Amino acid sequence: MTVDEDPARRDAPAADTAARSPKKRAPRSRAPKLNRRLHRIGALVSALPVLVVVVSGLFLQLKKDWAFVQPPTTRGSSAGLEVDWDTILAGAASVEEAGIRTWDDVDRLDVRPAKGMLKVRGKNRWEVQLDAVTGEVLQASYRRSDLIESIHDGSFFSEGAKLWVFLPAAVILLGLWISGVYLWLLPHLVRRRRRA
Repeated sequence: MTVDEDPARRDAPAADTAARSPKKRAPRSRAPKLNRRLHRIGALVSALPVLVVVVSGLFLQLKKDWAFVQPPTTRGSSAGLEVDWDTILAGAASVEEAGIRTWDDVDRLDVRPAKGMLKVRGKNRWEVQLDAVTGEVLQASYRRSDLIESIHDGSFFSEGAKLWVFLPAAVILLGLWISGVYLWLLPHLVRRRRRA
C-alpha cells in the first residue's frame, strides 16, 4: 500500500496544517490606537498650561504654612473692632513699603473681629495687619498668594489666556484622564470577556 492509498497518512498533512494555522480573531477595533494618538497630542498641547497650574497649585497648597507665599495672620490685643476709618488709613500709611496714602491705594480690607485684627491690602500686594482695637501695626509684608492665584487660573497673563489657553487645557486634561482610565481598563475588560 502506498502513501497515497493509506487514508490516515493522506489526511495527516491537512490536519497538521490546521493545527499550525492561527485561530481566526475578531477584527480589532481602531479605537485604542486612535485613543493613544489623541492622548499623545492632548498631552503635548496641554503640557505647558498644566505645568503652570501644577507648580502654582503646589505653592497655593502651602500658603498657610509658608510666610513667603502669604504672611501669617497675627492676633490683636483683644477681640472686637473699635478702630475708626481714619485710624485704619493712618496705620496702613505708616508702612512706607505698602505705598498707601489714600483709600484709592487700598485693594481690600479683611476684618477679623474674633482675632482682634484687620488686614489692609495695598494695590501693590503689600499687606498691613492692624490691631482692630488700638490701630497699632502688628505686621507688614508682601503677599504673593494673590499673584500666584492669578498665575494659577491664567488671569495673570490675560483674560484671553484664561479662557482660550487655560480652560481648554483643563478640558483636554479631563479628556486625557478619561482616555487614560479607558486605556488602563481595556486589557482587563478584554481578559474578562475572554474568560466568559
